[in-house]
Amino acid sequence: QVQLVESGGGSVQAGGSLRLSCETSGFTYEFTYRSVCMGWFRQAPGKEREGVALINTGAGSTFYADSVKGRFTISTDNAKNTLYLQMNSLQPEDAAMYYCAADPRPSYCAPYLTRGGAGMAYWGKGTLVTIAS
Repeated sequence: QVQLVESGGGSVQAGGSLRLSCETSGFTYEFTYRSVCMGWFRQAPGKEREGVALINTGAGSTFYADSVKGRFTISTDNAKNTLYLQMNSLQPEDAAMYYCAADPRPSYCAPYLTRGGAGMAYWGKGTLVTIAS
């Protein structure tokens, strides 16, 4: 059974950095030998969930929301079955609950970004990021 567990959230001053981690289990074969689509999504109070960054783990192709390009970096450590999101130059508008998600259909990564992850198979419970201005 696939499980995703996020960590690394917290409170940071505007302009600061955080690194989110998503540890996966039950996905070992696909993570190491095939491709999956994995990504980060966020939802602020009163707003819809939005895609932040996704990665096709086999091809290495990445997809970012315009609002985070140049500030956030998504990466994976296949040996550790872990997904990361390095977030730099954080701004108040980045405050949200951040969720990790995964899906065994890597060709759907681009539409998953724009659809807020609708249809992705597996989700974590989230980690909260707050920004102090």
